[in-house]
Amino acid sequence: MQDACADIVDAVFAISCRSLPVDHAYALSRAIQAELPWFAQEPHAGLHTIHGAASGSGWLRPEGEGALLQLSRRAKLALRLPRRRLDDAAVMIGCTLQVANQPLRVDSLSVRPLSRITTLFSRSVLLAETNDDAADDETAFLAAATRELGALGIDAARMLCGRVTPVATPARTHQTRSLMLAGLAPEHSLALQQQGLGAERKLGCGLFIPHKDIADLRSRLD
Repeated sequence: MQDACADIVDAVFAISCRSLPVDHAYALSRAIQAELPWFAQEPHAGLHTIHGAASGSGWLRPEGEGALLQLSRRAKLALRLPRRRLDDAAVMIGCTLQVANQPLRVDSLSVRPLSRITTLFSRSVLLAETNDDAADDETAFLAAATRELGALGIDAARMLCGRVTPVATPARTHQTRSLMLAGLAPEHSLALQQQGLGAERKLGCGLFIPHKDIADLRSRLD
């Protein structure tokens, strides 16, 4: 495992924001880079996109062009960063970001360490070796994920991919998939959270979070 990744944490900001576009990854990333110019070039930095409250047994993505996520007061903005970047990131406290014309005020900062839980989930994975057609093919996607995990020295006892989710940028629209991994060794769980999987970490892709309930994960993936 890479020593450079050994001290990665989540910087979690309380925020005040009423709503954001469903696909806000690019706009949020650009707004963050306007306040943190180093973010784009930091190799171990990533962005967790913001999600609305759960509905029923899992998070439901609003549909339709221009659809907005309605955010609760508990919504957070989280950046995955090397611990040495925490003070640099703290300069955002008190700032109001403009995210696709939606104001997002950044409030207090807390630090969340990575977990040794052995079931992990990512809402959006963009595998470097797949194209958009492969993303639509579950078998091809899982085979590519297995190869990329193997290149990192990581083995998962169980993998399950979910729906295709577009992540739009001015240059192109990426087709990503959600991915659950279970039965990881604790050291592999940490390594995957530290390193991520696939491409476009600054757009929220390939970042994994721990999850305790596999049954609930299945509902989120579907």
